Amino acid sequence: MEYAEATRPRLALISAVIAVMFGLLTIKSGGAVLFIDGEARLAAGNYSPFVLWFNFLAGFAYIIAGVGIYFWRVWAIYLAIIIALATMLVFAIFGITIYFGASYEVRTIGALSLRSVVWIIIGLTTFKAWKK
Repeated sequence: MEYAEATRPRLALISAVIAVMFGLLTIKSGGAVLFIDGEARLAAGNYSPFVLWFNFLAGFAYIIAGVGIYFWRVWAIYLAIIIALATMLVFAIFGITIYFGASYEVRTIGALSLRSVVWIIIGLTTFKAWKK
């Protein structure tokens, strides 16, 4: 069941803005490392290519989810939950690669933690609001 924009709770508006801004920043920073051979790539250090590609591509999903949440579409709430689950899965795989000796940057752990928490909060709070 779809809900009209007029019934969108304020929390959804906040979540939508955060999601879109987070997505734009993620695409910008990930794209700079992936596609521009310069300072951003050097500053990235021992980045994990699969995490970087996941984050870059997920940035587009963040924007799509944010726009959908803004218009209070049910599919966007489920997309936010899928983003949270996919991020946690990538985090787990990243942890396994570290365990087996892959080089990494400590800030990647922090970034994946932040992304996981943000999307868990967005997914759960919007889902809870929609259920009301």
